[in-house]
Amino acid sequence: MEICRDSGLCGGCAYQGVPYEEQLANKAGEVRGLLERKDIDCGALLDIEPAPDRYRYRNKMEYTFGDMEKDGPMTLGMHRKKHFMSIVTVDQCQLVHEDFNVILRAVLDFATERGYSHYHKRTHKGLMRHLIIRRGVRTGELLVNVVTSSEEGFDQDAFVSMVLGLPLENRVVGVLRTINDRLADAVYCDELRILYGRDYYMEEILGLKFKVSAFSFFQTNVEAVEKLYSYGLSLLDDFADKTVFDLYCGTGTITQTLARKAKKAVGIELVEEAVEAARANAALNGLDNCRFIAGDVFQALKTVGEKPDVIVVDPPRVGMSPEALDKIISYGVDQIVYISCNPKSLVNNLYYMQHYGYRVESVKPFDNFPGTKHCEAVSLLSRNRIF
Repeated sequence: MEICRDSGLCGGCAYQGVPYEEQLANKAGEVRGLLERKDIDCGALLDIEPAPDRYRYRNKMEYTFGDMEKDGPMTLGMHRKKHFMSIVTVDQCQLVHEDFNVILRAVLDFATERGYSHYHKRTHKGLMRHLIIRRGVRTGELLVNVVTSSEEGFDQDAFVSMVLGLPLENRVVGVLRTINDRLADAVYCDELRILYGRDYYMEEILGLKFKVSAFSFFQTNVEAVEKLYSYGLSLLDDFADKTVFDLYCGTGTITQTLARKAKKAVGIELVEEAVEAARANAALNGLDNCRFIAGDVFQALKTVGEKPDVIVVDPPRVGMSPEALDKIISYGVDQIVYISCNPKSLVNNLYYMQHYGYRVESVKPFDNFPGTKHCEAVSLLSRNRIF
């Protein structure tokens, strides 16, 4: 595929034009360097896992309305590299399905033709704020969510007709309008209006069904994360009839996968909405041996009566706090699988854990986001018998 038209402006893809083997080598080298600098005694640093697809893999995009130059024509897309106030229209993006590009261009034309204003970060006035598109990769379902202020004048009926009339490969199952009057340049939901259809789409991962609501977190690259999760769970010894903890569980994908074999699976997640989604999805999949708890992992673990036989962790980019690490280590389980979206925080946590009773058996990097500098990794830790 040719280098993207907007590669010089958009901050999304740092590796435009870089051969894929070189991208993989750079990411694997980063993980190796981090382990060496922290003097991690790693049993095996395994080869990096390439992504199933280099292009069109993102299932969600959050675009911003704005302009490239002050008082210039309205744009819709991503923040310009090193120019946060400028927005680049990215209707030829290679990381998303072509339907995203078609919808983006149509929504921008719709707003421009009607003379709608975009929201100004300094004056805090204007109508159009963001556009969020989400797609069920396995189901072909699309959610289109336009985020506006509460200013008058937005023609909701015309917007729905325009979206439903677009020549798309996937099927629009929901057209939404989110009202956001907060001052911050971020998506907040003061009110969610369903203009057409429903406020969720369906997805399938590892043979499980997931109902993904408008604002709930979900894995961005479905094909790649399925490989990552399958590998991570394959590292565990037989956990049939055992109790497993899935910490930082999100919407419970791993928890439910574990529950199909385990005696009991307990998922803990800070975000209440994600926990509600996890419970609903477990019911949808007929899994009654899952328990989900909303709260900070360290605090929530103090309320859990049972002890785990196996622990899986998938923390946010900042990694795990020392308090959470201490609590996890105190269980003394034989195996911990650590799934990481940030090798830097992973290595910091591994360094801590290897000094408190655990050996790092292996680390395997995964390239789930080709074209970008992001890298994920999976590590297996086993308890040292001398502790």
